[in-house]
Amino acid sequence: MAKTVTKSAKKPAAKAAAKPTGKAAKPAGKAAPKAAVKAAAKPAAKTSAPQAKAKSAKKPALTLSMLKPSVNNMSVRVFARAAGLDHAETDAWGHTRSPEYMARNPAHLTPMIEDKGLPRGVLWESCAIMQYLANKHGLEKFYPKAPAKRAMVDSAMFYLMATLYPYVARATYPALGFPQYAGEVGHSDAHPDKKSEAQKAAMDAIAEPLEVFHSFFRDGKPFIGGRHPSIADIRLAATLEFLAVIDYTLPKWAKEYMAAIEKKLGKAYAEPAGDVRGYIAHVKSQAKA
Repeated sequence: MAKTVTKSAKKPAAKAAAKPTGKAAKPAGKAAPKAAVKAAAKPAAKTSAPQAKAKSAKKPALTLSMLKPSVNNMSVRVFARAAGLDHAETDAWGHTRSPEYMARNPAHLTPMIEDKGLPRGVLWESCAIMQYLANKHGLEKFYPKAPAKRAMVDSAMFYLMATLYPYVARATYPALGFPQYAGEVGHSDAHPDKKSEAQKAAMDAIAEPLEVFHSFFRDGKPFIGGRHPSIADIRLAATLEFLAVIDYTLPKWAKEYMAAIEKKLGKAYAEPAGDVRGYIAHVKSQAKA
């Protein structure tokens, strides 16, 4: 799997790469005055390793701006790792409204990738990012090329974003401390009881679309993608992570499904999921305090 580099929004990509090359030059200079044959051989052996290191430390082709506590961001972080894509992560926390960020991304959203092949150089929206990268790199095991199979993956993702995720957001965002969407009861100045009712109604509504994923999209298969998790599976599993903040009781199949995805994808899933789970644990501890 390709190594993932994580950096802050303000730090340049690969400053450290220059240091080994500078140090490697010194032995060559010191050895030169002595016996010519020995001196020539030693620097070559010493400098070859740092030079190779500098080459491998070149700036990754793909840059991902993300927020660690977000399941939308988590899905792309999981996918990039599972696909073995050479990429660097930039933590955009507190920077999405900066003039520099908004000049590239006027929607001020994350996750966002920067890739030379894109007409405007950037792309946001988690599902669109995964579709683009799977298409570009020919990753059929995550996003099948066969029209019928691909249609099912697309349908699952669009159903998730249009139906399931709004319920999850309404149910969990108040507890997570995330801002509600304009027009929602939670965003208004309604009485707290009304907000609580709306949150509970959303929580109760989650069961129906969740069952649709189980009975229709999976249809007896381990994953929506069949024997291997697709980009729709990654997006669904990431979404369900948020439900822990409200202690939502997932059905048995959903718990087993999430565990199976994490087992199949290993660290590629566990590391980004750990950031989301850590944030949820922090939020819950603050609520108890």
